[in-house]
Amino acid sequence: MKLYAGVDLHSNNNYLGIIDQKDKRVYKKKLPNELSKVLEEMEPYRKEMEGVVVESTFNWYWLVDGLMENGYKVHLANPCAIKQYEGLKHSDDTKESFHLARLLKLGILPEGYIYPKEERPVRDLLRKRLLLVRHRTAHILSFQNLVSRTLGTKMNGNEVEKLKEEEVEKIFSEKHLVLSGKANIAAIQFLLERIREIEKAVLQVAKLKGEYKKLLTVPGIGKILALTIMYETGDINRFPDVGNYASYCRCVGSTRLSNGKQKGTGNRKNGNKHLSWAYVEAANFAVWYYPYIKKYYQKKMSKTNKIVAIKTVAHKLARASYYVMKDQEVFIPKKAFG
Repeated sequence: MKLYAGVDLHSNNNYLGIIDQKDKRVYKKKLPNELSKVLEEMEPYRKEMEGVVVESTFNWYWLVDGLMENGYKVHLANPCAIKQYEGLKHSDDTKESFHLARLLKLGILPEGYIYPKEERPVRDLLRKRLLLVRHRTAHILSFQNLVSRTLGTKMNGNEVEKLKEEEVEKIFSEKHLVLSGKANIAAIQFLLERIREIEKAVLQVAKLKGEYKKLLTVPGIGKILALTIMYETGDINRFPDVGNYASYCRCVGSTRLSNGKQKGTGNRKNGNKHLSWAYVEAANFAVWYYPYIKKYYQKKMSKTNKIVAIKTVAHKLARASYYVMKDQEVFIPKKAFG
């Protein structure tokens, strides 16, 4: 008899539920997050096991890898795409695990992508770089705000990045403002050093694969961003069309309209936040260095605001990158920006 397993995974434990073809509950138990214990409990059902569903949480690596290495067919559930029955009044770990197993049995399980194990360390290191870049940007903005509200003047990001701690004393006279400014500058310099260290380490081991080399022709995308996009995208053929890819990059609005009126919103967090940040970073570079993109950006900004305008540029770059990767062609400005 065929069996199907669902694992509701948490930070320190998991709930394993197994059903048969007739939805009969064969096994249920809360287990510690220890691979040996999970394998021990599943062993009596190994021969009949058709597949195991693991919920895609922040800590799935150890379990998915361990099960696959021991011969189990593993499916990674995408929790953002799983819709529960709205009339459900009660849910717990037991129901969740059996629900996952049932979706697999019915063949309607929304699945996530199990990224190759050997490539994850570099991908995660690039994710750490993106995190540090965001923190550095936050400190740059904080220092700019300090200058604006105190002195009534503006200082651009490049000027802030080049500042040294001792130079802050020449900008502010009040000692507490000096201390505040120095904290920003020290953090910016520290983060910049770590970002460069990560980039150097990545470039020593990671190389752009054939289908991703032409990403370097896309405005705003250099080697590090191209590698980030490559590692986050994975196999480009898993996206049937450009709309799927743009949605995965969180470049598509989640508003639902009917007769010109908003009737609700979708899941804004469904997709890859790291790809979203990568294309926003590329958009900021592109607006700065490419006049025709800057012109497009300014036109959009006049109708909306800076955030929406830069996201629009990021959307354009994501769509262009899809065709660059899929069709193996260089970036053509006219196709993307007219």
